[in-house]
Amino acid sequence: MRDSSTALVPATSANLGPGFDSLGLALSVHDTVTATRVDSGVRVEIDGPADGLPRDESHLIAATIMTASERLGHPLRDFELHCVNRIPHARGMGSSSAAISAGVLLADSLLETKMTNGEKVALASEIEGHPDNVAPCLLGGFTIAYLGETGARAVSRRVHERVRPVVFVPQMQGLTETARAALPATVPYTDAVFNLSRSALLVEALTSEPDLLWEATADRIHQPYRANGMPDAWELVRRLREQGFAAAISGAGPSVIVLCDRESESPGECEDWERLELDVGPGACVLDESPGKS
Repeated sequence: MRDSSTALVPATSANLGPGFDSLGLALSVHDTVTATRVDSGVRVEIDGPADGLPRDESHLIAATIMTASERLGHPLRDFELHCVNRIPHARGMGSSSAAISAGVLLADSLLETKMTNGEKVALASEIEGHPDNVAPCLLGGFTIAYLGETGARAVSRRVHERVRPVVFVPQMQGLTETARAALPATVPYTDAVFNLSRSALLVEALTSEPDLLWEATADRIHQPYRANGMPDAWELVRRLREQGFAAAISGAGPSVIVLCDRESESPGECEDWERLELDVGPGACVLDESPGKS
């Protein structure tokens, strides 16, 4: 068992328009988390935005380490976390998925269990409840996640070099639970077919044909139903799409992602929104592992 490990976990954007709960993209903004075994109890130190986060075992990363290590057969109960937070919280950029992914990575590293990427995705998805953010966080690039007979699975694809994500982050926060509650139990058949075609097209647009990004990011099955809960974000998406930009709500919002073509004009600054010009990010990784004593 190792004494200490440090993990780097990226922000993510899920859905990307039509790919509800299945498509995701890793972004070049990262949190860094170090877990160190101590004599007793759980302590959490946080640098950067904390947003009232707990400093004990109820912190999401700490809770995930405890859950994951128990699943792996060697419960960890005594450790200290040092978290450097850079991913905006409750903005649709996968901060909770990054925390869960960090917890799974650190439990695996401290215990030296050598989980496969597939096992990490399955466990993190089970804890999160859906795989669309944890998949790109763990695997990097553009991911397609789905539920198999034994749990969540995912594949990662390299994104075309012309694709550049730009994210507009508002001051206001959003809650995934609220966004999900706005969704209907069923959707019209024609809307389902529309999204199936656009999701398939988005795979081609992101990996081979960026000229198709605007058409490929259209959606009818989740964003329109969530519009009333985030009117400013939906208005920004509508305005950007009218200008020809491939804009969509990032995850459950209220951030907005624009999939830009490096060979074309990208959207400029927007009042009351922080503009982040990013790259497609690699997956989460363990940066440092100390030898253990037991």
